[in-house]
Amino acid sequence: MPLGERGGWEISESRYCGVETDFSDDVPSLLSLHISTGGFDYVLAPLVLPVSGSDLVLSPSQWRCKQAEPNSVLTVLLFLLQLGYRDFLQAPLQPLMDNLEAQTYETFERDSIKYIQYQRAVAKALVDRVPDEKASELTTFVVVGAGRGPLVRASLQAAEETGRKMKVYAVEKNPNAVVTLHNLVKMEGSCDMRFWSAPEKADILVSELLGSFGDNELSPECLDGAQRFLKPDGISIPSSYTSFIQPVTASKLYNDVKAHKDLAHFETAYVVKLHSVAKLAPSQSVFIFTHPNFSAKANNQRYKKLHFNLPSDAGSALGFAGYFDSVLYKDVHLGTEPTTATPNMFSWFPIFFPLKKPVEVHPDSPLEVHFWRCCGSSKVWYEWSVSSPTPSPMHNTNGRSYWVGL
Repeated sequence: MPLGERGGWEISESRYCGVETDFSDDVPSLLSLHISTGGFDYVLAPLVLPVSGSDLVLSPSQWRCKQAEPNSVLTVLLFLLQLGYRDFLQAPLQPLMDNLEAQTYETFERDSIKYIQYQRAVAKALVDRVPDEKASELTTFVVVGAGRGPLVRASLQAAEETGRKMKVYAVEKNPNAVVTLHNLVKMEGSCDMRFWSAPEKADILVSELLGSFGDNELSPECLDGAQRFLKPDGISIPSSYTSFIQPVTASKLYNDVKAHKDLAHFETAYVVKLHSVAKLAPSQSVFIFTHPNFSAKANNQRYKKLHFNLPSDAGSALGFAGYFDSVLYKDVHLGTEPTTATPNMFSWFPIFFPLKKPVEVHPDSPLEVHFWRCCGSSKVWYEWSVSSPTPSPMHNTNGRSYWVGL
């Protein structure tokens, strides 16, 4: 069903237009058509979800496509599942201020790649901390932001894999998640990790608090409060994380923001599955956080100035795509930064910081951008601006349009 010719519509009038095709049951033909190279904008395929929490049920021919070549199998399935999110602006989660819904937890828990990486990190930390001759000694774990228990399971599996013994405390503030968590660990009630009193110090502190920009779901603030559970020589997983940005041209995203006809939407960061986007330069690191951080002068405010050298034919920068890379433990990484992204992981989409006015790129004139991470008594927010080649307004001054609640 053609909804619009590629390039046949003005961008401002075709934000929701594209080429849509209903393949019904003939999904294997998708492989021969190489849909990922741009044959169609949308593909409709019947996916049956019998009950909440059940596995995805595919029709027989859809299931047979799992037998195709490795570079197509998972790609096609993820393609179908993520299709509706392409270039669709979403508000980032605020799990500290809000309680996540069961559907959100289910999505996170289906991302097996992420928990495999966590299990690898925990296993390496256990082996380093407890030598073979002391394998019978008990190691104390605290899992903060335990959700419905996937990190607890990953930690227990790592202990079994390495032959180490552990005691696990799971801390979770969301009462909806604790209902499920009680079936895994025997705890009474729920608690905010920033205020809970641990009965003993932990050898290893495990958390899953990262956002699309690394620190945008307040992992630094949460772990600063939770690290009091940790022994002076204890290990934090993750041990560090770094945010990245790169300038992009994204006409659809820009026009979607512009359609709201107000300033606030240009001063808001969005989570988005990037698709029709031109990346104008390689990404550069922005903010770095390391844990544990026992410094008496610990401060989570940050500022970074970056210079991007763009090709002369790049056109206009319409905003910045943001990513993260996290060191879970030593050489075990997790992240979305394009050059080091964890393969087949779907828990995080990139973040998008729009620019109110497009910035035209000039030859031999680098793009200079400024990013701030600002902290108040009740919220954290980002501010950003361009100073060269053409100055832009300051975006989100004092968190007036977009902020994350403490």
